[in-house]
Amino acid sequence: MAVSAVAVAGSLMAVTAGPASAAHNDYGCPYGAVCLYNTADPNSGIQSGGVYWAYGPHNLSNQYGEHFVMNNQYDSAWVELCTGYNGTGRGTTVIYAGWGFPQDLSPINSLALGTGDNYPCSPP
Repeated sequence: MAVSAVAVAGSLMAVTAGPASAAHNDYGCPYGAVCLYNTADPNSGIQSGGVYWAYGPHNLSNQYGEHFVMNNQYDSAWVELCTGYNGTGRGTTVIYAGWGFPQDLSPINSLALGTGDNYPCSPP
């Protein structure tokens, strides 16, 4: 019986260790934040002032062309790219936690961070 218990405990350890060792490339974006990068390449580095922590809208200025946007928040948190200031206008993209993509920020005037399914600007 003791051998069976050891075998079961060993298999539980393997299952627990699997997800903990899963690789996730956050490109230097702090856990819990949304980051804007200098270019569409996430290896270009995070822009000065390009780390957003708080839920709600964040206005952008002088952002043109392709930039990588990384949502390194947790659980069901999202970031929506809005054409208007203060999280208004038309939503162009919603990026869910753990994902990042190059985005054309030319038409974007704000980022809105939140959780749940109530997006501030209209769906894409």
